[in-house]
Amino acid sequence: MPVVVVESPAKAKTINKYLGSDYTVLASYGHVRDLPPKDGSVDPEHDFDMKWEIGVDSRKHVKAIADALKDDDTLILATDPDREGEAISWHLEEALRKRKAIGKTTAVSRVVFNAITKTAVTEAMKNPREIDGDLVEAYLARRALDYLVGFNLSPVLWRKLPGARSAGRVQSVCLRLIVEREMEIEAFKAREYWSVKALLSTPRGQDFEARLTSLAGKKLDRYDIENATQAEMAVQAITSRDLTVTSVEAKPASRNPSPPFMTSTLQQEASRKFGMGARQTMSAAQRLYEAGYITYMRTDGIDMAPEAVHAARDAIKELYGAEYVPSSPRMYKNKAKNAQEAHECIRPTEMTRDASAIKTTDADQRKLYDLIWKRTLACQMESARLERTTVEIGSRDGQVGLRATGQVVLFDGFLKIYEEGRDDQAGDDDDNRLPQITEGDKTEKRSVTPEQHFTQPPPRYTEATLVKKMEELGIGRPSTYASIVTTIQEREYVRKDKNRLIPEDKGRIVTIFLLNFFRKYVGYEFTANLEDELDKVSAGDLDYKQVLNRFWRDFSAAISETSELRITEVLDVLDEALAPQLYPPREDGSDPRSCPLCGEGSLHLKTSRTGGFVGCSRYPECRFTRPIGGEGAEGGDRVLGEDQGDEISLRSGRFGPYVQRGEVTEENKKPPRASLPKGWSPDDMDLEKALMLLNLPREIGPHPEDGEMVEAGIGRYGPFVKHGKLYANLKDPDDVFTIGMNRAVEELAKKAASRGQGRTAAKPIKEMGEHPESGGAINIMDGRYGPYVKWEKINATLPKGTEPQDVTLDMALQLIAEKSAKSGKGKKAPARKKAAAKK
Repeated sequence: MPVVVVESPAKAKTINKYLGSDYTVLASYGHVRDLPPKDGSVDPEHDFDMKWEIGVDSRKHVKAIADALKDDDTLILATDPDREGEAISWHLEEALRKRKAIGKTTAVSRVVFNAITKTAVTEAMKNPREIDGDLVEAYLARRALDYLVGFNLSPVLWRKLPGARSAGRVQSVCLRLIVEREMEIEAFKAREYWSVKALLSTPRGQDFEARLTSLAGKKLDRYDIENATQAEMAVQAITSRDLTVTSVEAKPASRNPSPPFMTSTLQQEASRKFGMGARQTMSAAQRLYEAGYITYMRTDGIDMAPEAVHAARDAIKELYGAEYVPSSPRMYKNKAKNAQEAHECIRPTEMTRDASAIKTTDADQRKLYDLIWKRTLACQMESARLERTTVEIGSRDGQVGLRATGQVVLFDGFLKIYEEGRDDQAGDDDDNRLPQITEGDKTEKRSVTPEQHFTQPPPRYTEATLVKKMEELGIGRPSTYASIVTTIQEREYVRKDKNRLIPEDKGRIVTIFLLNFFRKYVGYEFTANLEDELDKVSAGDLDYKQVLNRFWRDFSAAISETSELRITEVLDVLDEALAPQLYPPREDGSDPRSCPLCGEGSLHLKTSRTGGFVGCSRYPECRFTRPIGGEGAEGGDRVLGEDQGDEISLRSGRFGPYVQRGEVTEENKKPPRASLPKGWSPDDMDLEKALMLLNLPREIGPHPEDGEMVEAGIGRYGPFVKHGKLYANLKDPDDVFTIGMNRAVEELAKKAASRGQGRTAAKPIKEMGEHPESGGAINIMDGRYGPYVKWEKINATLPKGTEPQDVTLDMALQLIAEKSAKSGKGKKAPARKKAAAKK
């Protein structure tokens, strides 16, 4: 039986179903070979010779394919239809030849299909070809370049910037985009401006809103009304005049659907609509493709096969009616730069199959399929027909002019099933509906309102807008976007907060280092030009060894030059480059570099394993530090108050915000400090909360068994209770300040039981059932201080003389409510006075 090889077992299973028992279908489980992560894997001295190694996990899969070829000497390589797929087929053939599993008589062929359907697979089997050498060479060039950059640049980073983990040919350029956007935001100065809106009424009593567009006969630009005084004058000008409708203009308009998805637009739309990351999107799309539901998901093509266009038009007619089908099919021009790497758009393999008809319980796959199905049908539907109306209103003397706009959807067309998301969610006045208005109508003023605005800084990138920007600049390719965006997060160069990408100090330092010492190699144009050269290699128009030679000649010289520099020299350059962000002008006009803590030292950039920070030159006498994000970073350093003669302050350190008692002196080189627990915001810190932290660990009381003190505190692994050498973790930092003896003993007993020590966790003496409102079991437990009601973290002791068997659910709920109110559960518990007063 011919041996067919694909990448994944899921794909193998689907293809096996179509080919039947006449074929043996096996999976390679991805790339079988890679460059070993050591010096010499790519050798520039010997014509860029590359040494490949079969991965440990891949050996058994290569052996399984070799064993299958003993029974049949026909090998069909059916890996994905792109450069990576071509490379896997090439690696497999090379590895099998080295094992002598492929002999002189073995027939080796390559087949490709854009969708895993019976028709596509059987058609591909009828049209075998050889492995495309140009596509393989494009892969080899990329892999060699990535190795040469990563393997030579990363060690320079490790030596010059402790804590920096790696650099990459495209990864570092992507990081630069995020860092430069953050620096734009920090340098942004908001500009004040005002607008004036009037709520007007027609003679028929219908209200509508209009905005001021001209004043004193002059057309207003965005920033013409600069302050509240000017805005109030504009309000008076409107209020003191009668207003009449001077013109009503209604224009027909239409909206066309967006083209079908390619890789980048799918990632952008999944991010906008579902908050899905690039990797999450591609993982779900991969599984949909392997199950035969969609076409191949790595593509920068937007054209659609003619048979798919006709199937889409038939499905639209059947589902929505003939009026939603345009007279002629919509054709979308392929955007791919290189036709050899272009594929059809991402679309369903069956147009009549909606999300409810696919056999999967995975929510991501179902949502993504629904998005692809709707976008594909929409792209072949009739345009939406609209009517846009503009109403001009003015005073008789021409001193005041207002405008109202709105639109009406006359025919929804493709909007019936799909509308593309927007990165900028700002409201659009054109979406308003207007009442019936006629030229010459007098309008009554209901209200005239001035509104203050400030210009906004450019928004931080989301994964969607970052992919869009990379695509615009020509950086990376569809198959690499997801891995690049994921890598910079895994390297801890960037963090994601509320779907926005924010550079960490480490990422900022790495970027500034590369911009100062390897500027060419993180250049947008240079990276895009290199991508174009690689496209020419895959088209057979350029020799990949020439590309590597040109790159390596300059890059190796830059590496040698930077390796000679001392760390202090590197830090001086970075400190100077970052000066505008690190040391912005102070309001009092004092030297931005003078230490705000001791007043004697000067501030300078320093590095650590966690990235960069600003520190005082008088260290260790002065231990002032703050993040490199600027003096106003995260809540700001400030004095919270005094306690027993000591100043209690909030500070920003290289490991995050913390509170401190007193100052560093010769006698007290390490004053008491406490880091803010996870979930505590520096902005919310006050004296009471600081004292709660500084007074940890808190004594709960003597243990009932041996009298040794039980304590609660926050350590390097989070909140805990402690008895002797036994520690038990707590989930919520707030529990440290509220936990009582019963629950503390219970948590310690659970921990001891999990280690096989001491007594096992307590068993209920009576089960009361679930909490009727909030859920969760309510039980009566036997505690060291007598029986008590337990519900989640609430332990309520039974009143004296009450027998456990007499407790009803209502009684238990009342005790829980009283205990909850008393201990402040569900809110931040106030500090206990006794604990707060301790030193």
